[in-house]
Amino acid sequence: MRRTLAILSMTAAAAWLLAACGERPQTASGSKADAAPYTGTTAPAYAAAQWPAGDRNAWAQQLRARTQYGQNEYSRPSGTHP
Repeated sequence: MRRTLAILSMTAAAAWLLAACGERPQTASGSKADAAPYTGTTAPAYAAAQWPAGDRNAWAQQLRARTQYGQNEYSRPSGTHP
C-alpha cells in the first residue's frame, strides 16, 4: 500500500512538473502609437522649450541637435563626461 502511494505521488509530481514546463503561445503585437511622436505631450516636464508641439521639422531638428551635442563622443571634449 505504501509503495503504491509513493509511486502514485511521484507520478503526480512528475506530471505537475511537466505541465509547468509548457510554453504559452507568443504573438508579436508590436508597439502601438496613438499619435505621431512629434505631436508632443501635455506634461510640461517632458516637453523641450526649443520646439512647439506639432511641428514636425522642429521636432526633427531638436532630435538631430540632441544626438549631435549630447551623444556624439567625437564632438565632446575629453574630461567632460557626465
